[in-house]
Amino acid sequence: MTSTSSLAPSESELSGSSRSSVLLRTGGVLAAVAAVGLAAGACSSDDSGSGSTTAADTSTATVTDGATGEEYKDGEYTAEGGYISPGGPQKVGVTVTLSNDVITAVSVDTSQTKGPSVEYQGKFAGGISDVVVGKNINDIDVDKVSGSSLTSGGFNEAIEKIKQEAIN
Repeated sequence: MTSTSSLAPSESELSGSSRSSVLLRTGGVLAAVAAVGLAAGACSSDDSGSGSTTAADTSTATVTDGATGEEYKDGEYTAEGGYISPGGPQKVGVTVTLSNDVITAVSVDTSQTKGPSVEYQGKFAGGISDVVVGKNINDIDVDKVSGSSLTSGGFNEAIEKIKQEAIN
């Protein structure tokens, strides 16, 4: 003898008020799941957290192997990128030295930073060299460095401006 059981009653087993009750509970569960997702997303922002860095959030960058065929003039280039943090709009200055399309040096100017972003940009500036120096500028797409995830948006914007300026 086989028996099948279901956690949820079938539509034919529900009366009108029971059906409404199940729908309300389901909607409440969905709302709770959405709220948890939003809270988790906010916790990963650049300006939230205790400032501690774990090995899992030290740095990530995407390195692509698809060179665009662009050739860039050797030299030092500076550009500014912007991003929005929970503390408001932020700017980050980026200076890179290019040689044969490869970044040989990088520095980040955090002097225009305000609020909690000062700490995160400082961490970013301290770790970015390990992520980009020695890489082709076309292969750079920084995601997170030393626990700072929003600063990378401004950094990537500055790199795009530098690429436009340095095109042969």
